Amino acid sequence: MQPEGMPDMGAILQQAQQMQEGLARAQEELAQAKVEGSAGGGLVKVQMTGTSDIVGVEIDPTVVDPEDVESLQDLVVAAVRDATARAAELTQQKMGGLTGGMGGLGLPGL
Repeated sequence: MQPEGMPDMGAILQQAQQMQEGLARAQEELAQAKVEGSAGGGLVKVQMTGTSDIVGVEIDPTVVDPEDVESLQDLVVAAVRDATARAAELTQQKMGGLTGGMGGLGLPGL
């Protein structure tokens, strides 16, 4: 029997285990998921996993100008930033519901 107002520790532990399993599944899904960022109207594309590992880069040959390497570098940086933002959005979608539910454990102040 529990004192009034005290959370049920068994239920809390079960919820924590379910949350941990859900997080592990979401992390695996993110590692397998692919997102793509682009710059220059698609002239440079970067493929990345949901865990932000770069797995591919495509550069349209028309932007390869030995006289203007800086522009190509800027396009690559912009495409990586775009892919990183998309990976972050995907992470928020997959993990947001899991990590945002910590208050559901019945603990005060969470």
